[in-house]
Amino acid sequence: MKKISIFLFLFASILANAQSFTFSGKIVDENKKPLFGATILVKETKKGTATDFDGNFSLKLPKGVYTLQASFIGYKTISEKITISKNEEYVIQLNPDATQLGEILVSAVRVNADVPVTFSNLSKKEIAKRNLGQDIPILMNYLPNVVSSSDAGAGVGYTYMSVRGSNGERINVTVNGIPYNDAESHGSFWVNLGDFASSTQNLQLQRGVGTSTNGSGAFGASLNILTDAVSEEAFGEISNSFGSFATRKHTVKFSTGKLNNNIEIAGRLSNIYSDGYVDRAFSDLKSYYLQGSYSDENTLIKAITFGGKERTYQSWFGLTKQQLEEDRRQNPYTYENEVDNYEQNHYQLHWNEKINENWSTNLGLNYTKGSGYFEQFKEDEDVSDFGGIVEATNGNGETDLIVRRWLDNDFHVINFSTNYKAEGINFVSGISYSKYDGDHFGEVIWAKQFGTNANIRDRYYFSDAQKTDFSAFAKATFDVSEKLGVYVDLQGRFVNYKTKGITSDIVPIDVDANFNFFNPKFGFTYEINNDNNLYASFAVANREPNRNDFENGVTTPETLHDYELGWRFKKETVKLNTNIYYMNYKNQLVLTGALDDVGAPIRATSGNSYRLGLEIDADITLSDQFSVRPNVAFSSNKNQDFFIEENGAPKSLGDTNLSYSPDIVFGNVLTYKPLNNIEISLFSKYVGEQFLNNIGDTDSKLESYLTSDLNLVYQIKPNKVFKSIIFTGLVNNIFNKEYVANAIDYGGGYIYYYPQATRNFLVGVTLKF
Repeated sequence: MKKISIFLFLFASILANAQSFTFSGKIVDENKKPLFGATILVKETKKGTATDFDGNFSLKLPKGVYTLQASFIGYKTISEKITISKNEEYVIQLNPDATQLGEILVSAVRVNADVPVTFSNLSKKEIAKRNLGQDIPILMNYLPNVVSSSDAGAGVGYTYMSVRGSNGERINVTVNGIPYNDAESHGSFWVNLGDFASSTQNLQLQRGVGTSTNGSGAFGASLNILTDAVSEEAFGEISNSFGSFATRKHTVKFSTGKLNNNIEIAGRLSNIYSDGYVDRAFSDLKSYYLQGSYSDENTLIKAITFGGKERTYQSWFGLTKQQLEEDRRQNPYTYENEVDNYEQNHYQLHWNEKINENWSTNLGLNYTKGSGYFEQFKEDEDVSDFGGIVEATNGNGETDLIVRRWLDNDFHVINFSTNYKAEGINFVSGISYSKYDGDHFGEVIWAKQFGTNANIRDRYYFSDAQKTDFSAFAKATFDVSEKLGVYVDLQGRFVNYKTKGITSDIVPIDVDANFNFFNPKFGFTYEINNDNNLYASFAVANREPNRNDFENGVTTPETLHDYELGWRFKKETVKLNTNIYYMNYKNQLVLTGALDDVGAPIRATSGNSYRLGLEIDADITLSDQFSVRPNVAFSSNKNQDFFIEENGAPKSLGDTNLSYSPDIVFGNVLTYKPLNNIEISLFSKYVGEQFLNNIGDTDSKLESYLTSDLNLVYQIKPNKVFKSIIFTGLVNNIFNKEYVANAIDYGGGYIYYYPQATRNFLVGVTLKF
């Protein structure tokens, strides 16, 4: 009997200890507003969950003592030990982290689930898994409805991306809220931001018009990049990677951590080199990043400088179909110094002040200096195009020569915003002013025969340009009821662009144009329940022509009406985002398929056009080891009643396909974690066929393609010297697909293709101490 009693006692004890209890509650901010997407991690089990739209969470835990960690971007992470012996319910408050710029950008140019805008976030941790030297557009390739490509074919050097079929000239890019797009061309030149991914804390891609931002208006998407957060602790980091085509990346990072609890200094030096997949298409990218910050409970002051110097061999001419079949790696350029040389340096100052629990302000200042040229050998050039600098060496009035075509510019920006937060309302207002000054000129550095009174480096063309851009916005989200939230965003933008002189084609360019734009945005979010959220929005965007448009006689601005309808679903193991968009354009500047003589896309006004699409993306946890993140976009992209000129008279083609706009884009990331320190991911990307012009020519299109990359991350934590050692491997295009991601069509059958690399690899090791 005594033995039976002991057995029953032990059995009851085991049952009691094995019993699971519910640990639940809500995570809120300092104004008691729920934080959607905040994470709760149980350190002992390495398991956790995220909050729903009401900030609620729930975990099942056996009886015991646990260390719980609660975190959210822009807020201080908190950890504490709790004892679980019964069902518990907590309210956890997270306070803003003065050492991060994330809170500033959330209030100025970023959005969250309370705002009816379609967006995707990419964290530092996710970026680091594949950050082995390739540029940001390549790292973003697997986000919904994104298509990336590279001139040199290997993802280093001149790289590009499009979103919803809109190319980089229509994607607004900001770095810490400062405009990055070139003021004249509207493009973003990632080659000038070598290894910038290593200094990126996180980024947000808003598809469609998005929220009001600084700089040129968004006609396809907005990309907001946040640079490194202030580190509480000192650290050092050395990262090296090597791979195919002599690709290598060397990066050194450091931080002092917080000195006297207020001051931190951090920095990075990087060098990336690659021979490129295409012959001679090398890239040599040197870059740096340095920041100093002061922070206390209510103040963050952050001074940042970053930039670099690039030297890249030209590969933007492309290959004919015949050349592609003969040798897809050949480069038509053969002059040994057919290179692009450019240096760009950025200086930013940010001051964020929390006045009280409701009010905060942010001031941002920026100066960017850019200067550089590309060098080009020209054969049998008409000497009349060079203003007497050179003399003819043949009977046709032609000669051979080498030119350098320069761009020397200065860019100043000032941003100021205020943010008011209280229960049920978030109000942001701000202004932004920028001034751009740029000189375009060309020099003859060699010729078979100079003119009698000419000297080396004499200029054969020159034009200067000035552009001012002033905008003011006010936007608010406020709760009408417990379930319904309303969003209002009003922006005025006022642009003046002047340029005078002659272009490289030796034709006058004399522009003095003013544009006054009003860009309203409205929408609502409706919370069906804790797991389901609906949103709808309407937004107007207006955009001025760029320099190339003016050179080609286009002076009319374009207008976009963007309609978005979305559904967000969130469970502990499933996150699903679905949205339908209709982007209706008036006077849309569409890509003709051709490039000008400096490799910039030529555009033409299409009249009326539209993009109609369905986008779906998900994050599904299949088990403790497996997860999958698929996304797909189906779309119809049309010019309406499109006309061309034929034999001197207009000819209607009816509705035609918009160029460079695939009807289907699919991506997927399948991840397997056999152990906590090993992660294997398979990235897949399918891009449907794309027309290269706007006239529906079936002989002028890119075929669809499917590629896959394999990514391996292995981390060890030694007991001495290093905090961690991380080994990373990446096999791109593992199935050795020969594909073309981009091409240009000059008309008349003159089509040039940009082949992308077949199977290639990158491996790296990062030492953290």
